[in-house]
Parts: sequence; structure tokens; C-alpha cells
Amino acid sequence: MRHVVLFHSVYGLRPAVRTAADRMRAAGHRVTTPDLYGVAATDTVEDGFALLDKIGHEVVLDRARAALRDLPAETVLAGFSMGAGVAGALLAERPDSAGLLLLHGTGGAPDVVRAGLPVHLHLADPDPYDAPDEVDEWQQAMIDTGADLTVFRYPGVGHLFTDPDLPEYAPEAAAEAWPRVLGFLAAC
Repeated sequence: MRHVVLFHSVYGLRPAVRTAADRMRAAGHRVTTPDLYGVAATDTVEDGFALLDKIGHEVVLDRARAALRDLPAETVLAGFSMGAGVAGALLAERPDSAGLLLLHGTGGAPDVVRAGLPVHLHLADPDPYDAPDEVDEWQQAMIDTGADLTVFRYPGVGHLFTDPDLPEYAPEAAAEAWPRVLGFLAAC
């Protein structure tokens, strides 16, 4: 059983994030899903980016830090898309994290990753926000740092392919991803 903090995408705290947290809880994990915006989730990615711009990246990071304040040092940092970036950004401040779970986006600067850190990346292939050559470069840097990295690329799907409320939802890819995610958490 692990503590997991699961950060939402630029859309905000959507039902898909809560459903993912419930899957993790059903597997025995304690999951926190902080609302980094403090307002209702948006319906479009454009509105999400506008909301992020209005709230500000530093406020989002401060809210993420606040959500982690009372959680154990060994908490798994996880996130969807923008939330993966948030999880990765906080890794430097949480060096004892049990793992880094990145859904729909890369995160974590290789220079702050400790050797042996379990890292899982689940990404559309290609992904509109993470160019393949940038992902390859990030992946190699993570490996060179000594991260225990596993990358799963899901061909021909949209960016947030695990969110059933979005047009890019890909049920077959999501069905592949969730057992892998739960297996990762069980092994952390």
C-alpha cells in the first residue's frame, strides 16, 4: 500500500482523475487528489490554459506543495499531463518519493532524479504536447541518471486517452494502461 498524490491536467479536477484515484484506492492505496485551481474544471483545453494563466504556475505549485505537506516522504508523485509536470517539478523537493507516475506527459528533470527511482511514463504516440525526439532525449537522460524508467507509448491515440469524457478517449489503450499503472504502484 502506498500513498499517492495525483495531480490533475490543465482542465482541472475532472471526474477522470477521481475515477483514476478510485481505481488506485480499490487496489489498496491512499490517494490524494488536490484541486490545484480551486474552481470548477473546464470543458476545453483552451479554457484550461486560460485558467492556468490566470491562476499562475507558482500558485499551482504552491497548492501542490500544500497537498503534500502532511503526506509521507515516500509518497508516489503522479499526474495527468500538466499534473505530470507538477509531479516532476516537485521531485527535487521530495527526493525520497517512492516513485514518479507520469500519465500523458513527461516530468522530472533528470538532474534531480535519484538512481533507482521507479518512473513510469504512459504517453500517446505521437503526443501533441511531447515531441517524439524530446521524449527520446528525456528518456535517455533519465536512464543515464539511473532512474528505473519504463515508458509505454500508445500509438494512434489522443493526448488524454484515459479520460472517458473527452473525444480523444481510447478505451483499448486505457484498458492496457490501468493494469500497468496498478502494477507499478504495487511494485513501488
